[in-house]
Amino acid sequence: MRAANLALRFALELCAFAGLAYWGAGLDASTAIRIAAAIAAPAVAIGVWGRWIAPKAPARLLDPARLEAESAVFVAATAAIAASAGVIWGAAFAGLVVLNELLMLRWGQRATA
Repeated sequence: MRAANLALRFALELCAFAGLAYWGAGLDASTAIRIAAAIAAPAVAIGVWGRWIAPKAPARLLDPARLEAESAVFVAATAAIAASAGVIWGAAFAGLVVLNELLMLRWGQRATA
């Protein structure tokens, strides 16, 4: 179950990035703006994740700052998913993120820096 929880975490990270891209691509704007947003929104989130959150990040934050940064990425993704795919999908994503985090805390899977 613990390995499945870590796999779920990775899948949620990828879904967050995909959700941001989907939101950007679906904006009511010109094609150039939609393409730029579909690239920039996940790129910023990936940059934040890679720089400060990922297990091998060069400047990995310590908790609670890392938890706050993770939450910011997941909240942005939840809002993007809710805005582009519907509130039910956004709520489902947010629920999975919360469940995953609770299990990570329960099973000691939140690695320290």
